[in-house]
Amino acid sequence: MTTAQIEQLVREAHDSGNFAPLVASIPYASTIGLQVLRLGEEVVFHLPIAKDNIGNPVLPALHGGVIAGFMEQAAMLHLMISMSSSNFPKIIDFSIDYLRAGLYKDTYATCQVWRQGRRVGNVAITAWQTRSNEPIATARAHFKLD
Repeated sequence: MTTAQIEQLVREAHDSGNFAPLVASIPYASTIGLQVLRLGEEVVFHLPIAKDNIGNPVLPALHGGVIAGFMEQAAMLHLMISMSSSNFPKIIDFSIDYLRAGLYKDTYATCQVWRQGRRVGNVAITAWQTRSNEPIATARAHFKLD
């Protein structure tokens, strides 16, 4: 996909509030079923339940790697959306704290840009299932910006 095509996808997503074509251009985000919900000026990321995302079938619970991947992709997309960037930020570092089991339920995440410079962006991510004040995981990500 060319830079011009990505720019067009980001611009259309901002204008229409429909981020599905942008998410579809990211193979892993599409595989896990990531969705973007725009609520006014806020952006909430949604991971719908899917059998392929289960790591522990006994509970059942989401695979920890799926939760981490969901949060990393949410942070990357959040940076792209907030910067109106046509470039995919490149991950430098990702650190996650698992706080409770990610049960077989819809999962949501919100992101906050802590710092954005010319070259690096720092993002905090919180994932939850039932209530936003009861997170299943928190994470910090650092991205190289182009």
